[in-house]
Amino acid sequence: MNLDQFGNDPWWLILIKVVAIFAFLVVMTLFTIWYERRVVARMQHRPGPNRHGPFGLLQSLADGLKLAFKEDIMPTLADKVVYFFAPVISTVTAFTAFSVMPLGPAVRLFGHSTPLQLTDTSVAVLVVLACSSMGVYGVVLAGWASGSTYPLLGALRSSAQMISYEVAMGLSIVAVFMTANSMSTSQIVDAQAHGQEVSWLPFPLPGWYAILLLPSFLIYFVSAVGETNRAPFDLPEAESELVGGFHTEYSSLKFALFFLAEYINMVTVSALCTTLFLGGWRAPWPVTLLGSGVNHGVFPVIWFSIKVLLLLFVFVWLRGTLPRLRYDQFMRFGWKILLPLNLVWILLLAGVKVMQGSAVPAGRKVLIIAAVAVVALLAVTLWPSRKAEPKPGELPPQEGGFPVPPLDLAVPPSPHLKRIEAQREPVSVGADSEESS
Repeated sequence: MNLDQFGNDPWWLILIKVVAIFAFLVVMTLFTIWYERRVVARMQHRPGPNRHGPFGLLQSLADGLKLAFKEDIMPTLADKVVYFFAPVISTVTAFTAFSVMPLGPAVRLFGHSTPLQLTDTSVAVLVVLACSSMGVYGVVLAGWASGSTYPLLGALRSSAQMISYEVAMGLSIVAVFMTANSMSTSQIVDAQAHGQEVSWLPFPLPGWYAILLLPSFLIYFVSAVGETNRAPFDLPEAESELVGGFHTEYSSLKFALFFLAEYINMVTVSALCTTLFLGGWRAPWPVTLLGSGVNHGVFPVIWFSIKVLLLLFVFVWLRGTLPRLRYDQFMRFGWKILLPLNLVWILLLAGVKVMQGSAVPAGRKVLIIAAVAVVALLAVTLWPSRKAEPKPGELPPQEGGFPVPPLDLAVPPSPHLKRIEAQREPVSVGADSEESS
């Protein structure tokens, strides 16, 4: 798709697109909340929401209306201006990030040819990253402006988490830029329309970057789970540790805005993953055998929505399956595993790109790439562990360096307790009774 197709729509058509995207995100949020509760209930052998509407579909709408009409309580020590604008920042950035997502090709609408996308630029993916970075401000300001300790702790943890995993998520997208030679979301979708022809391979590589760039796809999705504060990375909202996280002191519509921003961010990162790695709005491979008509009309929006819902199912699946990580494990995983893997993968991909333009024979290219892959795999497998061995007579440390009790729970008695029992004099019951008489 050519970028010249954007920016030529009349104002009323742009307004229709804005309202359509807003309605799409709100409906997707309401559906995702119901979807999550039903899927987790299915995993736990419960019925889930089934009272309001058919199959309980109106339960999310009822909860949203209830939150909107609840009493709005503001803490006495809160900074009222910042306290009010914090949820607005999170919600506005969440909606803005979706503006560059392509939902389909160019169509005829009210006599005008317009793409099913609000806007696109040559750096559209960076717009999404910028919006996610601005969303951190809403979280931090919410915790700071509440005037309470627990929201501040949740805000600090959330800011550290989102910044850490945003680095890994941004690096995972670099491989897509190198392969598609573009940062435009619509052009990245077009680049996945056909297989990648390589002169020194006897077969074309698959078109979807989820297969061609599998490490980037896996790192992106893991980073997206951490970026959206979802389980098992929901440390900022750990109810068992922080009461409710950065929005503990929020209620009514302001709390609903944070809730809305979280689920819109889930939809946005799933839509970006669909755009960058799953071919965007284009139909999957078996369906494309039916002809080019499957990518015209309303079908592109259907394929796009199905892919987004499948990725949202993985979010829900992780929440219903995995326990929450400890905070040091979580940060170590982001900085010491995801980040080095990302850098090594980018270097390997850059080497492959350089070899494609060299004059080395095709067979030798394959051997060089295979040798580098084997060396990297051996280095990762045989890398020496820095875990300190326990000293003789010392309790073996747990994974994070914390001591664990003996497995048989045979805890020796305290020496202090022994001294107290030795100093205690026996008291005669008969003597006490005679003195009292």
